[in-house]
Amino acid sequence: MYRQTNPRVMGYMKKATEPTARLATLLEAENLAGVKALIEELEIADPDTGSKNWTDVRQFNLMFGTKIGASADTATDLYLRPETAQGIFVNFLNVQKTGRMKIPFGIAQTGKAFRNEIVARQFIFRQREFEQMEMQYFVKPGTELEWFKIWKERRMAWHNSLGMGQENYRFHDHEKLAHYANAATDIEFDFPFGFKELEGIHSRTDFDLKAHEEHSGKKLQFFDHEENKSYVPYVLETSIGLDRMFLAVFSNSLQEEKLDGGGERTVLKLPAVLAPVKAAILPLLKKDGLPEIANEIIDELKWSMKVAYEEKDSIGKRYARHDLNGTPYCVTIDHDTKEDHAVTVRDRDTMTQERIAIKDLKNYLEARVSMSEWLKKI
Repeated sequence: MYRQTNPRVMGYMKKATEPTARLATLLEAENLAGVKALIEELEIADPDTGSKNWTDVRQFNLMFGTKIGASADTATDLYLRPETAQGIFVNFLNVQKTGRMKIPFGIAQTGKAFRNEIVARQFIFRQREFEQMEMQYFVKPGTELEWFKIWKERRMAWHNSLGMGQENYRFHDHEKLAHYANAATDIEFDFPFGFKELEGIHSRTDFDLKAHEEHSGKKLQFFDHEENKSYVPYVLETSIGLDRMFLAVFSNSLQEEKLDGGGERTVLKLPAVLAPVKAAILPLLKKDGLPEIANEIIDELKWSMKVAYEEKDSIGKRYARHDLNGTPYCVTIDHDTKEDHAVTVRDRDTMTQERIAIKDLKNYLEARVSMSEWLKKI
């Protein structure tokens, strides 16, 4: 109330917001000379040098352009896609009808996208060619903000299920929204260079489907039998960079640890569900029938998970190698195995060892490394 009635405060607020409004008007009109004039009028200086000697404002193209055609004089300009979402919108009705889908439903895909980044940096965090994993979730108009909240919770639960530490994630809600959105947030991850965007969640309203309707002349609507009417669905989008996810997992998993005896070890603590090799099968010696038992175990496990066999070097060196490879479990076959039909299972992260009966080994490992068991816990 005070800010709305006090003349001095109102004057300060106008002074603070007026340049932003003028900038938005100039950018919408593509008046780049006006933008430079505004910068000079406000006497904005370089924060590092204090210089006010600015170059002309220029338009940067964030899309990669190319040409298609048999000859140069007949070639047509085209652009590589900066996001994968539009293919889903174009095919929305085909998927809905062939799959006999009812609202709400989602369409997800993984694919390449290209952006002409001015500065590609921070290893694979920001690239000009990258892989996106996106889902467009189609909902009834008026329910989109409720679904936005639901998908925020679901996506954060998915990330937390990987076990990389809840303290390494946070939401960053957008104050300034894109022209197509009425709500947006980022899931940020604590990379080695600080918290940065890992995934974006947006309520895109009906902007995309209506834009495709307008330019194609074809309806992209859903007929709701319960309400006996057609409407253009609203869309909830989740978009995650596969390359950024890869970087997040590896930067978090690669660790140097001090051991109780004063030594050190390097270990790659990949989430077990993501580890390419789930278990290493290690006979203690290359004789006395131990390799044969190891191969019997491999024959049992190989249909359910990727396993590796190794018999070279001491058992300690083999443990260390698989710590570096990110293998969650090492299964050791020793001389006692011939008597008790059990093996020693070593946990990569805790280095604890447990004696498990061979007949129970498959269930023991599947409960800890399988995709289906992981999904049940989300």
